[in-house]
Amino acid sequence: MSRIAAILTKIAPSRDRLINHPLYSRLTSLQSVQQFMEAHVFAVWDFMSLLKRLQTDLTCTTVPWIPVGNGAVRYLINEIVSGEESDVDPEGGRISHFELYLRAMEKAGASTQAVCDAIKSVRAGATPFLALNGAGVPAHSAAFSRATFELAAQGRTHEVAAAFTFGREDLIPDMFTQFVKRLSLEHPHKLDGFCYYLARHIEVDGGHHGAISRQMIELLCGEDDAKWEEAGAVALATIESRLGLWDSILDSLENGRTKLG
Repeated sequence: MSRIAAILTKIAPSRDRLINHPLYSRLTSLQSVQQFMEAHVFAVWDFMSLLKRLQTDLTCTTVPWIPVGNGAVRYLINEIVSGEESDVDPEGGRISHFELYLRAMEKAGASTQAVCDAIKSVRAGATPFLALNGAGVPAHSAAFSRATFELAAQGRTHEVAAAFTFGREDLIPDMFTQFVKRLSLEHPHKLDGFCYYLARHIEVDGGHHGAISRQMIELLCGEDDAKWEEAGAVALATIESRLGLWDSILDSLENGRTKLG
């Protein structure tokens, strides 16, 4: 069994629970999708910090430029950054996946105030932790993102790569996309942006970028048994953290409440 296959086997039960989570079947109204987006957007935001941490570690982002690390790894991470930070929008313009998500939220009638307030605080000099606490972010979203930002700041490179690769790629099931498409027919034009975001996520993140990310893990861990063990542990912890987020969003939908952080 390959090292990658061993990690996939380790995380398979939790990954299956995530892909078949009852949250998806609970998204039966425009209001429920709006509430989901208002909680999930923070995971879309903090994902980019994992990516930029990898770019910082694996390429040269300072002046003067000097060659850093492995050329194959540099190519992989730069290709992912390009796709995530400047993908194509429906009109053919360039946009990050996060900004695409914000645009989709606005079109769907979901509130972007909390996430925009958090980003405004970070731009003003606040740490992500303070920004999340001060922006009225749902508690489950704040907890998930705090863990992500902590890993992005303090984790070792192969651990960050493991969270990025196994905990964030190709985890949106086809049935979720079908639910959203059906709701889009019931609410014309409201969810077009969200449908487009999901399509791009599945096509780019779950397909090509997923394969590239696994190559990156192999290059970073090499033949180091300890690194492979640590990568597997982080991969499992990241998926379990996402399960906790999904459980909390489902609870808030079923009980008609949004807990604030």
